[in-house]
Amino acid sequence: MTDLVLSEMRDRVAILTLNRPDKLNALNYALIDRLLSLLDRIETEDGVRAVILTGAGERAFSAGADIHEFSLGVAEGADVALRDFVARGQRLTARLEAFRKPVIAAVNGLAFGGGCEITEAAPLAIASDRALFAKPEINLAMPPTFGGTQRLPRLAGRKRALELLLTGEAFSPHRAVELGLVNKVVPHAELMPQAQDLARRIIGHSPAAVTAILTAVTRGINHSIAEGLLVEAEQFARMAPTTDLREGLSAWIERRKPVYDGAWTHVTRPADTKGAMARSNGERG
Repeated sequence: MTDLVLSEMRDRVAILTLNRPDKLNALNYALIDRLLSLLDRIETEDGVRAVILTGAGERAFSAGADIHEFSLGVAEGADVALRDFVARGQRLTARLEAFRKPVIAAVNGLAFGGGCEITEAAPLAIASDRALFAKPEINLAMPPTFGGTQRLPRLAGRKRALELLLTGEAFSPHRAVELGLVNKVVPHAELMPQAQDLARRIIGHSPAAVTAILTAVTRGINHSIAEGLLVEAEQFARMAPTTDLREGLSAWIERRKPVYDGAWTHVTRPADTKGAMARSNGERG
């Protein structure tokens, strides 16, 4: 049986490739489950410092959900469709959004529907100049279900998102940059080298600090600024006792390149973090 998600390692970066090119890498249930399983494994492997997610073939990153499979669930009723389709897809995009290691979507072609929602959820994204995006669910008489009605307005703004959601019209990778959906557009041949270069520029830093930043942004972005600042302070409190922070400070003072141990665990105990936060809040009060 063909592996629905290909996995390989290159210099501490896991490259995951959606592998249904004959179906434009449509997201069937088995592919989503396989991708979730790989993400669970990768998150706990210290040797993996970043993830690049792309699609097999020359045509698509992912054209979205497998409509034939989804329609069978709809025929069985809303409860089945919600359980098998909606909950599964939302679990995937939430997992990508809150992943503790940087995930870079390398969008190599069509990113429609669920493929676009994966791109919205990924912390970072680079698009080929051959990429094409769309929110076409309206053409099926349904809203997006993997988070597209929530993440796209947060990225692009309410009115610009609604135009895309309500018309279903495709948009270019350059438009995706304008909307904040991807970081940049590159020539197709440069897509994977550029994604790998971005990963390399990130993983040279402390893995614990990378996680702290990802966590602070993901948890804080939908809170008020005051609540977000508490999240930021909490992440600093978790970093303060770590060997990585001490090494970063020493290296700066000694004018040398820091050498981090690569561990994802903190030496901080939960009680230490709570105490530090309490003291911080007391001083502000």
